[in-house]
Amino acid sequence: MKSLLKKIVVFMLTLEARAVLKKYKPKLIAITGSVGKTSTKDAVYDVLKTSFFVRKSEKSYNSEIGIPLTILGITNAWGNPFLWVKNLLSGLALIVLPSHYPQWLVVEVGLDKPGDVKRATRLFSPDILIYTRFADVPVHVENFSSPEALFAEKALLIDVLKQEGLLVLNQDDERILALKQRSRSMVVTFGFDEKAMVRASHDEIEYDKEGNPLGAIFKINFDGSAVPIRLSNVLGKQYMYAALAAVAVGAYLKVNMITMVEALALFKTPPGRTKLLPAIKGAFIIDDTYNSSPVAAEAALQTLSQWSRDGKKIAVLGDMLELGKYAVEEHRRIGKVAGAAADMLLCVGARAQFIAEGALDGGMSEKNIFQFNDAREAGKFLESKLGKGDVVLIKGSQSMRMERAVEEIMLHPEDKAKLLVRQEEEWQRR
Repeated sequence: MKSLLKKIVVFMLTLEARAVLKKYKPKLIAITGSVGKTSTKDAVYDVLKTSFFVRKSEKSYNSEIGIPLTILGITNAWGNPFLWVKNLLSGLALIVLPSHYPQWLVVEVGLDKPGDVKRATRLFSPDILIYTRFADVPVHVENFSSPEALFAEKALLIDVLKQEGLLVLNQDDERILALKQRSRSMVVTFGFDEKAMVRASHDEIEYDKEGNPLGAIFKINFDGSAVPIRLSNVLGKQYMYAALAAVAVGAYLKVNMITMVEALALFKTPPGRTKLLPAIKGAFIIDDTYNSSPVAAEAALQTLSQWSRDGKKIAVLGDMLELGKYAVEEHRRIGKVAGAAADMLLCVGARAQFIAEGALDGGMSEKNIFQFNDAREAGKFLESKLGKGDVVLIKGSQSMRMERAVEEIMLHPEDKAKLLVRQEEEWQRR
């Protein structure tokens, strides 16, 4: 019964979303890839809102429900039937009554199961299409016959990109770059590679005089000029990629470069996405607890390895889910990466035992590896291990609830509702 009601709601939302697009004819930016969709969406939104009336999808609304919600400008009612009725009535009002509707929509297009992207292509044709990064073993791969089958479905978006539109590709990813041959639209590339049209260089972590991290600094090279930029309270190349993609879009739409840099300097990542938080005892947390996959975990560990101040580097890694037959191999591989990046490793969950095995194989001492059943238990253990200047990376798949480990060691747990991911009542009941 519950499944039937969901199908009815999705059907009604999709009908309303299609009618709204037909009535208001907004321009649409679609963002897809294995990782980096949400950060790229937020960066593009921050750049475009300086010059246009723009709306972005909330949180990670990128599914068969999430995309229509974004188009209609309504929120997820979860299991509340009365709120769903209210939502549907709001959508109907948008169709029959005049409204001041956004010029641009920025939406994520996710892929959990076969057919998800195909459904999106039946709903809209993007004016701008951004591919962030593919992974050798992407999340949700267990729902597909192979990684190649998953990539093939994500590539379907190119077939509905408007011919006069813009295709924005990650120069550093060979699979994504190869998509250029499939499109007749204008192409702009971004990345760290010298051939990228919008390129990042001189990237590092910035610290204050006391050794406290301030964020990431780098230069954006475009059209013969190099402009410095700082991303405050956030670390990792994945956010530099997001900024580069945003500049590529902004430049295409003739937004001033200085305006874009100023907007990105104020860029704030959502909770749980490589967020810098102060911890107890003068330590620091890299809170990357929103979700995890092999490519995202590897990127986070690379960020941890760049930490250059005194103190221990500690990685707290939970299970990575939906990897199917690749699960054991990928957990072991990430364990080897963690062993090279961290001084201490805490593994959370049944699958994470293979992370521990990988770290041992990579040469990490057994005395520095610890295993736990749940995230809160790991966080409590950390309380006695932290010292001044230590940095703790915490990451795992959604259902591992790794934010509970952050809560145990964060300096201001009273602010958890605004600093941590999954603090909504719906999640707290799980």
